[in-house]
Amino acid sequence: MKILVINAGSSSVKFQLYEMEDESVLAKGKVERIGMDSAILSYEPSGKQEVRQVEEILEHTTAIRKVLDLLTDPEHGVLVSTGEIQAVGHRVVHGGESFSSSVIINDEVKQEIKRLFDLAPLHNPAHLLGIQAVERNMPEVPQAVVFDTAFHQTMPPQSYLYPIPMVLYKKHKVRRYGFHGTSHAYVSERAAKLMQRPLDELKLVTCHIGNGASCTAVLNGKSYDTSMGMTPLEGLMMGTRSGDIDPAIVPYAMSKEELTLSEVNSMLNKHSGLMAISGISSDMREIVQAMGTGDRSAALAFDMYEYRLRKYIGAYAAAMNGIDALVFTAGVGENSADLRASVCRKLTFLGLELDEQANEIRSGEERRISTEGSAVQVWVIPTNEELVIARDTHQLISDRIDVV
Repeated sequence: MKILVINAGSSSVKFQLYEMEDESVLAKGKVERIGMDSAILSYEPSGKQEVRQVEEILEHTTAIRKVLDLLTDPEHGVLVSTGEIQAVGHRVVHGGESFSSSVIINDEVKQEIKRLFDLAPLHNPAHLLGIQAVERNMPEVPQAVVFDTAFHQTMPPQSYLYPIPMVLYKKHKVRRYGFHGTSHAYVSERAAKLMQRPLDELKLVTCHIGNGASCTAVLNGKSYDTSMGMTPLEGLMMGTRSGDIDPAIVPYAMSKEELTLSEVNSMLNKHSGLMAISGISSDMREIVQAMGTGDRSAALAFDMYEYRLRKYIGAYAAAMNGIDALVFTAGVGENSADLRASVCRKLTFLGLELDEQANEIRSGEERRISTEGSAVQVWVIPTNEELVIARDTHQLISDRIDVV
């Protein structure tokens, strides 16, 4: 079965085409700058030359059609026809309390995704555009959605409720939802396999550390607590997001600087985090490079980032009454040996011992970076959210075929 995985943004579409028989990627790419006359389509077919096109692409339906045209192109394509695509899987950021697992798309699912626009105004509308664009191009092909929030629906009330008037939860569903669920689910499963232990017997802390960052306590295979909240703003310090702050700062800053709601929202989401403290970049690689030249602001940004991550790890070890393994994933987690080392060297009270040499290896492969004698295993596991989407979609479609 061939499955196309789509991650639609407001002005972009990322895609990967899988052959599920061996879970190989037949082609991948992205369309950027949708809505402009200089949109960029990057396409990487397996075993063939990469293609890059710059042309006018004004909306998502055209973007999907351009992708399908390349997938079936006589010279660059990997398919004879689009009829070979048996299903399409989509990433959707917010599923609220409505979805605790992946589902096949129907009218009711689309309506619920739309109803949740208020909880994810930057993401869910774009995801729905992607779903509708596929419908217009391939109306007979079944589609499925995999929700970032679904993995975290196992959290107990003491984890997901906020200590504010319950009417806000009962009427408006104000609660912790968590994000990066597909990533946390994938790396926790991989960690259990690598450790050769049952996932339902493990206490794991998984750290998805990229430009957006979150930390999850995975207890016996289920999300027990996670750092992101009702929105992706809460929790860890990130590339441009503030993470946890005193909520009273918001009205105070609005009053002192005469900020609108939109402006303060932009400040916390787009002009905070590493960028705000370093004054130079939201990219951890550039922060570390600047630290090497003696840049004090970069060093402070790194220290704050590392400290807040380490606090969450310690808190989650306490929440689960122990920890068997710590997992680093995503762009920064997989590639910043400096961050991993700084975190692990200060968690020795847990019995954690870092293998300094293994940590320094520049590799995109799964690997253990703790010593053999370490009471807590530490792993670097590259995430693969697209594969999770493809697998869930494959399972849903296969189950439906079996029923029929």
